[in-house]
Amino acid sequence: MAYLPRALIEPAFLRQLPDEVVSSNERNILKMVWRQSGISRSELSGMSELTQQSVYRIVDGLTERGLLVLGSPKPGLGRGQPSPTLKFNGQYAYSVGISINTDIMGICIMNFAGKILAEDRLALDGKSMDDALTHAQSILDMRSSSLGLDPTRLFGIGFAIAGFRVSGTTFNAPLPLHEWSLIELGPLLSGRFGKPVWVHNGANTGALAEAMFGVGKYIRDFAYLSFNYGFGGGLISDGELLLGGNGNAGEFSGVFHATDSPNRPALQYLIAQLRENGIDIPSISYMREHFDPNWPGVAEWVERVAPMQARLVNAISAVFDPLAIVFGGQVPKALAVMLVERSISYAQPRYGVRKPNPKLIVSDIDRDASAIGAAIAPFKAEYY
Repeated sequence: MAYLPRALIEPAFLRQLPDEVVSSNERNILKMVWRQSGISRSELSGMSELTQQSVYRIVDGLTERGLLVLGSPKPGLGRGQPSPTLKFNGQYAYSVGISINTDIMGICIMNFAGKILAEDRLALDGKSMDDALTHAQSILDMRSSSLGLDPTRLFGIGFAIAGFRVSGTTFNAPLPLHEWSLIELGPLLSGRFGKPVWVHNGANTGALAEAMFGVGKYIRDFAYLSFNYGFGGGLISDGELLLGGNGNAGEFSGVFHATDSPNRPALQYLIAQLRENGIDIPSISYMREHFDPNWPGVAEWVERVAPMQARLVNAISAVFDPLAIVFGGQVPKALAVMLVERSISYAQPRYGVRKPNPKLIVSDIDRDASAIGAAIAPFKAEYY
């Protein structure tokens, strides 16, 4: 039987209908409130295809259940009694995001309103999967206690891992994570933590974090490049994460032939080049925190990967036609700027006019985007 986290959601979060936390109309209302926190109820009616009475009824139901809270009215919005504003109730629930990269585990606790309550990092340092998960549980117990969180309000866990999806919740991760590979992670993790677990590729959760907290606040269609030990990404269309038929949309390394693989912009190859130049880089995280664009080998690596990156950027532009391509993942910002500057467009003018190209943007999320995206994944899957 296929693993479905929805089937494990606690009854306290469900509506009267089984296996449903919100109706489709409630979900649409929540999406609009997320995009414009503090929107008034009357403004919401004007944006929805539903009648005013239906919108008010849905909002009343969501506030009674504690998902939304009413705020002070906005002044000057027409005649009559001012309409109250709407915001998410952070105390309604919280979630946990766990991100597994080749060198580090990121942990993020987030409330229903998207506020980050705590973040932690754990160096894996060759730890076994069992040891890493034991440490994660200890961190969560400690943080939950210090924050005074009610364990019954933990809605679920988002789990992100580097690697491509094989089937179900089975992923094929890079060699440093071989123990995590080719096993059904969903049932294992749900049994371990006693909560439903939504499992994703780490680059996809990075894209999800960007969609919810980064450029996605003003750009609804973009591609996300995730520079990690390997190289991947995600696609956001109209604000939604595209998974593809096999769950591997955004596996951008797939456009490179095996002979070109060492010349793709994966940070494992930059670290190897830096070590050849006498720079001791123990991990991706260390490089991100201490990066110096003047290190010997950096400029040479950027020049080496630039043609492959240009091929990919132009392929994304031609196939997906996003408004932006975001450079994110674990890449240091200064390095991302260098990569953006070396990106070129293949588009040729016709009648003196060029095809519009996506804007290349360096992500402003300087935290663990993969863990943040994993934390909001359960809420995004079921509520908004």
